[in-house]
Amino acid sequence: MRLSGRMSDSNRIEGKAVADGVLAQCRRDVEDLRARGIVPGLAVVLVGDDPASAFYVGSKERTCRELGFHSVKLEMPASTTERELLDTVRRLNADPAVHGILVQSPPPPHIDEAKVVEAIDPRKDVDGFHPVNVAGLALEDARAFTPCTPAGCMKLIEAAGAETRGAEVVVLGRSMIVGKPMALLLMAKGADATVTVAHSRTRDLAAVTRRADILIAAVGRPEMVRADFVKEGAVVIDVGINRVEDASAKRGYRIVGDVAFDEVAPKCRAITPVPGGVGPMTIAMLMSNTIKACRLQHGL
Repeated sequence: MRLSGRMSDSNRIEGKAVADGVLAQCRRDVEDLRARGIVPGLAVVLVGDDPASAFYVGSKERTCRELGFHSVKLEMPASTTERELLDTVRRLNADPAVHGILVQSPPPPHIDEAKVVEAIDPRKDVDGFHPVNVAGLALEDARAFTPCTPAGCMKLIEAAGAETRGAEVVVLGRSMIVGKPMALLLMAKGADATVTVAHSRTRDLAAVTRRADILIAAVGRPEMVRADFVKEGAVVIDVGINRVEDASAKRGYRIVGDVAFDEVAPKCRAITPVPGGVGPMTIAMLMSNTIKACRLQHGL
């Protein structure tokens, strides 16, 4: 793996700084669209009162306002039926002021999330989970929307100065939210990485991950990746967000990633912390996808 530059003062990849750069470009794009009489619009739908979901929705709404988007936040009770939610999505599909639609995941258990995703107009699916966009990602169709977290990970890899072309990359995790789209992005023309997708049942997992020039950890197990999983000089992107009990912490818990940061960081060329690494990128890429949706819908 060739590295095109060094981190400024440590091997930590600070997600907020990278996200701020993406958002700065979004502001310029919004100014350009407004000069044409166009205002990008994002609708976020929250069903139920899950505190974590409400926090994320609030963050998205604040970012929309700061960028000058037309922002729609619809809060629906946990008793909302699947049909009512689908009707809401269809109304948003038909609203020309709304260019992007996001239904906060997960919905209450009585609602089939796959049906909700499929009901969203693919042109407004700024989360990138509609089957049409998943197929577009696999086919390298520039019109397809890339899921926000994998897209953000690619920006962080770039910020670390890591060259993906010819590099051996291991994606630890095979979800449709991160693992699978991440692998597709890394294999695409231009990235040209050699990609292995591993998971918790991979035989001799540590031996597989130790081959990686770039390791993406997205398995959802707190601090599963230890020092012996990582080779010297690797770039590690930790997507995990896990709550673990900690009586010494003010809230009684702390947030950790899938990587044992203190143990692994000394071996890394660059590594994302948790929190503060991948997290800020997800919202930034959602804003970027919404601007892309707006441009496409206006034929720009």
